[in-house]
Amino acid sequence: MSTPAENAPVFQRIKDYLLKEIQSGTWKEGDAIPSEAALAEQFSVSRMTVNRAVRELTSEQILTRIQGSGTYVAQHKYQATLVEIKSIAEEVRARGHIHRSELHQLDTVKATDILAQQFKVKIGHTLFHSVIVHFENDVAIQVEDRWVNSDIAPEYLKQDFSTMTPNEYLMVVAPLQSVSYRIEALLPSKHIAAMLQITHKEPCLLLHRQTLSKGKIATIVTMWHPGLRYQFAGSF
Repeated sequence: MSTPAENAPVFQRIKDYLLKEIQSGTWKEGDAIPSEAALAEQFSVSRMTVNRAVRELTSEQILTRIQGSGTYVAQHKYQATLVEIKSIAEEVRARGHIHRSELHQLDTVKATDILAQQFKVKIGHTLFHSVIVHFENDVAIQVEDRWVNSDIAPEYLKQDFSTMTPNEYLMVVAPLQSVSYRIEALLPSKHIAAMLQITHKEPCLLLHRQTLSKGKIATIVTMWHPGLRYQFAGSF
């Protein structure tokens, strides 16, 4: 009796083979896969059949084709959901990956004129400032630059952000009332680029987010993501 795999169209069997090799780690991100001619010979099919399998995987962003060079395993783009505010650690774990973070800054500051306007507080109001780099499987995927209203989270500086993300802590002590955000593409400073382990000429996706809690602006955060290995996704 034949199996479902044996009954699948030939192009699908080629597609499944390519996926299996990628998922098993035989071919890693950036590796070239065999040419269409080589695959056609391996499976004893026409190049047109192979081309369909490769074309579909390319449209699914599993493979990437470079004119005059070949076809390569695409660099994975990590996704963040915008509809529901989640901790980046939760997003990473949901993909079955390992999250870790590095704390680069955690201190108290007095609100400048601009920050006072943004938080709708008096100049000199106490704010907390943290800068954290988040990693997924040891790949830097986000620099989180966050300002926090001390009225909303007075114990912010006492938290261990190696075991809990700021988002996870704030969702407990500062119940969310509303959120506003915007996204833009921007070149990073050399400092941000160094933290993300990219060049300062590689565009980043920036998520600017402001949250309201207990009738006050609780946090204003800017999150930098490497544009070549990150994307935002959501549904309504």
